[in-house]
Amino acid sequence: MPTLKVTVGERDRLDERTRRRIEAAREGTDIDDDQPTLNFGSYAELSRLLSPKNLELLETVAEHDPESISEASELVGRDYKQVHRNLSELHDIGVVEFEGGGPGRAKKPILAYDGLEIDIPFVDSDRNVGAAAP
Repeated sequence: MPTLKVTVGERDRLDERTRRRIEAAREGTDIDDDQPTLNFGSYAELSRLLSPKNLELLETVAEHDPESISEASELVGRDYKQVHRNLSELHDIGVVEFEGGGPGRAKKPILAYDGLEIDIPFVDSDRNVGAAAP
């Protein structure tokens, strides 16, 4: 699994990279398989991903490979509904995937990446990233 690069407020730079990749594809040029990137618009959005509860869940899924959300909630000692909500949010941003599920079947949380690489440059930044850093 690759490592997910997490950035804050770099939408313009990422949009330009996407445009270059589309142009290279049109020209038939080989495209490097760049590291996947998840960009947050503000530090407040990033802090949701990096909350202690989410990080604990990610570590638990990595270390114990729970067969269900219920098992994950037992492993972290938290209410099922809270764990389900947190894992669903992590799924919505592409950090967690679910295997199985359906009527009467448990969903198994699986990490989509083997780690996170946080990239927050503080120098030469003219970005408006909203709230202060966490």
